[in-house]
Amino acid sequence: MASGLNRPGGALDARTALAPYRDMWDERLAAHLLRRAGFGGTPQEIAAAARSNLHDVVESLVHYAGPSNASPPDVYDPTQQLFGIRLLAAADRMATLKTIRQQAQQSIVSMQTWWLNQMLTTPAPLQEKMTFFFHGHFTTAAIQKGAWPSYVYNQNQLFRQNALGNLRDLTLAVSKDPAMLLYLDNASSNKTHPNENYARELMELFTLGHGNYSEEDIRQSARAFTGWTIDRQTGEFVDNPRIHDTGIKTFLGRSGNFDGSDIVSIIYQQPAASKFWANTLLNYFVYNDPEPQLVDGLASVIRKYDFNLAPVMSTLLQSNVFFSPRAYRALVKSPVEFVVGTHKTFALPEIDKIAPRALSQMGQILFYPPNVAGWPGGQNWITSQTIIARQNFLAQLSNSPMMGNSAWLEEITMDADRASFELIQVLLQGDAPEAARAQLLSYLNGASTSALKTLSAENFQERVRGAAYLAMTMPAYQLA
Repeated sequence: MASGLNRPGGALDARTALAPYRDMWDERLAAHLLRRAGFGGTPQEIAAAARSNLHDVVESLVHYAGPSNASPPDVYDPTQQLFGIRLLAAADRMATLKTIRQQAQQSIVSMQTWWLNQMLTTPAPLQEKMTFFFHGHFTTAAIQKGAWPSYVYNQNQLFRQNALGNLRDLTLAVSKDPAMLLYLDNASSNKTHPNENYARELMELFTLGHGNYSEEDIRQSARAFTGWTIDRQTGEFVDNPRIHDTGIKTFLGRSGNFDGSDIVSIIYQQPAASKFWANTLLNYFVYNDPEPQLVDGLASVIRKYDFNLAPVMSTLLQSNVFFSPRAYRALVKSPVEFVVGTHKTFALPEIDKIAPRALSQMGQILFYPPNVAGWPGGQNWITSQTIIARQNFLAQLSNSPMMGNSAWLEEITMDADRASFELIQVLLQGDAPEAARAQLLSYLNGASTSALKTLSAENFQERVRGAAYLAMTMPAYQLA
């Protein structure tokens, strides 16, 4: 799998890192691609990808036909109620607010289940993976500061519609998004008292990274964003000139009567912007702590395509570095990737009802990032507590009636040797040491139990499910 990627001694060869991968293409690498560019694949999807060629598979992921996305159930919008609440007596206001929050919470729970099923069943997995990526990047926490379910759902649709579009355009749209305007307080910013929260995070967390702007740039940017607010009666974006600071601002070395659109445009003219996004995409899709020369190489690709993600992701997902030994199983699966991917692996038709509670115990609740920086990810996902939560989820799902819908698991051979081989291949693409394989075979043969050495019809399904659970608790299964 080298393809000239690594020079002698293991140093990255930047000349070939982003060149198209031309070596062996098989089910193991097809599964790797589907884990990173989506939430995994069913055995049938992985086999079909392996029978095709890498270029065609990636192009089908990048240039998807946009699936229809019907509104999820119970997308609650209390805007009108809140607008009229000021007319109520104090006691009635409190009671109404309590009811609103309860209904909003119920709506968010429905949206979480809906989105998990979208991830599982979408015909456009890379679109949904990018939606999930942006959810953790341009973060907004539901309900906080009035980011009600309808606002958060609309933001989710914004990410989906722009999943592989232009990063500059998406950043501008996010800057006008009601959920973001509320969450980072720009909705209340005005020329008398500019709020700096969004201006700061826009540069630090969303586009440039720390060290590529000054405190004065934050202040000037905040002035430019004044007037970008929401209509409290409709919940829609409003550019209100009465509260906009029309004075001259000096931002990142440029001066003028800037507004938010100008700020976004200037940000994306900075060399740091392409490097920031290159580093972010490499950390998310390839491996953590990418080499500076690799970041520079991808930043050049990003600039070449003027921040349009489709050709950038096409390049990245077909590259030598993406299929390099360092990249393979190099990322820890987030709880959502772990849960949805497990359902995908078993080709289950929908998300089991145990999933939301399991995700909460693993530390990732959709629409509720811990803070504006999102989930820290990486090794932070693996603690003694979350490993137990992952194992508990696997045990519950393995014993769930839902597993009766897993055709390949139901049809697995009753021969213990063959069954252990099939489980290792399907669940881990063969990525298990001999000792682990032996442990699985021993379990299937009934070691340390009163079961007969040969699987019987009576214990067959129970034992295979138990063996599947053991395979999924192996280290490789925690990695994408």
